[in-house]
Amino acid sequence: MSTPDGRDGPRQHRHEHADETAAVFEPESWDERYAGEESVWSGKPNAQLVAEVSALVPGTALDVGCGEGGDAIWLAQQGWRVTGADFSANGLARAARHAEAAGVAERIAWWRVDAREFAAGDRSFDLVTTHFLHPPDGGMVDVVGRLAQAVAPGGHLLVVGHAYAEVFTQLSTAHRNAMFDAVDLLPALPDSFEALVVDQRPRTMIRDGVRVDVHDSTLLARRRR
Repeated sequence: MSTPDGRDGPRQHRHEHADETAAVFEPESWDERYAGEESVWSGKPNAQLVAEVSALVPGTALDVGCGEGGDAIWLAQQGWRVTGADFSANGLARAARHAEAAGVAERIAWWRVDAREFAAGDRSFDLVTTHFLHPPDGGMVDVVGRLAQAVAPGGHLLVVGHAYAEVFTQLSTAHRNAMFDAVDLLPALPDSFEALVVDQRPRTMIRDGVRVDVHDSTLLARRRR
């Protein structure tokens, strides 16, 4: 890691740390995370999804960054026909197994795609949703612009993420820069969209066995017909 006089050591360490941090945002890191036997997430739907979608008439839905499938399964149970999308093959395999166990496999299709390269093509959905997807370097603004293209006329876009809070001080600068406030995403919305909710919603979570207060950055927008 260093020359005999040690002059290259700190610089080499910084480079290695930066490489390790960058890897966290890539599919291989998440495939490794989902490779074990234990579930990574609770399997319960995210709170803001339930709060905003329960009143909507079920139709077609796209859940981007679906992970182990908790939100996709809940949507299917509410009567939606769902496409669960993620860039982790292992995550999608877990999600498919969980959907089978929940009895809703026939209502969910799976799509392996990186949100940073997402292109709707000829696909459109009545609801496009993503929860706690945090691409690096403020990349969520670009992702929201991409996801908006997949919303059908009259449909909704729901984006929820972590707002930076003191409880996250242990995270790297790269992780903190990936967090956002809901208002930060507004420039990504096409003119055909109306923002319905732009909010920082308080929520209590359990971290390392301790209850902590955080805020969910919540953007709900509707595409005009």
